[in-house]
Amino acid sequence: MSWPAFADPLWLLLLLAAPWLAWRHRRRGSFGALAASRMPLAAGARWRLALPRVARLAAFVLAVVALARPQLGYSWEEATTEGIDIQIALDVSGSMAAKDFSPDRLEVAKRVVREFVAGRPGDRIGLTTFSGSALTRSPLTSDRRMLDELVAALEPTLTPDGTAIGVALANAAGRLKDSAAKSKVIILVTDGVNNAGEIDPLSAAAVAEGLGLEVYTVGVGSEGEARVPVQLRNPLTGRIETRDVTMRVEVDEKLLAEIARRTGGRFDRATDADALERVFAEIDRLERTPMQVKRYVRYREGFQPFAWAAFALAAAPLLLALAGVTIEP
Repeated sequence: MSWPAFADPLWLLLLLAAPWLAWRHRRRGSFGALAASRMPLAAGARWRLALPRVARLAAFVLAVVALARPQLGYSWEEATTEGIDIQIALDVSGSMAAKDFSPDRLEVAKRVVREFVAGRPGDRIGLTTFSGSALTRSPLTSDRRMLDELVAALEPTLTPDGTAIGVALANAAGRLKDSAAKSKVIILVTDGVNNAGEIDPLSAAAVAEGLGLEVYTVGVGSEGEARVPVQLRNPLTGRIETRDVTMRVEVDEKLLAEIARRTGGRFDRATDADALERVFAEIDRLERTPMQVKRYVRYREGFQPFAWAAFALAAAPLLLALAGVTIEP
């Protein structure tokens, strides 16, 4: 916490006059036009006559502090941290709802991604989701809470619109192309075969390679068949219903491995939740690079106690007069 912090610190220059005022009051034995009696006085009487001068001087100091507007909170803070820039491209096509993982592939992938994001506070991380097309859910950010909420809210696309791996890779590369970080990484998580989109995956990989991006590809899903929820029209009612259908699941390992090889990354196959966690743990050991992070936190005004104290001290001589303290001109 940056305390004290002042919104208008130039007012504090008036405090330079405080020593002169104290000397002047001591010499003249008064504050303003009021003068204390020069008759021999008891110690208690002298103390009471000096009290108004002290109170006014203290009121002056407190009023100046209030005018400078002390604030409670944290200032703009610029700190150097070790991190890399990462764009996660996560498949949300209908096959990611397959139940060969518990409760399904996407839910496990979301949990692992959220843990990965939470464990890298020094990195900027973005999120791209894709099925038949790609969508940037978040550009590179250090806002962990916002990113966690975005990942937690993801749902699979149950309409049969395909898996556009090339488009997803190009989208993620576009988010990293202007990054100044030494290490720039795409983590591509998919469970399928490229069967949609107008961009060839290997062409997108070539672009990533040219931009100096490392692509880590992760193939999710068990071998063979799995129960997958799909939307079908009921021939009797005409309504769209979601049913679990046994389907053959296939991951294009050859394509994903080639994308990783061309960009200097790595391909891993995750056939269960533990394997997916191990893959992300391996990625977590990537090289880190210094970067600047700026944080913004609001201030809370703290001048009120000083203003009220100054008012109370300024009114003190009047209260003393009402109490019977005699002050002569």
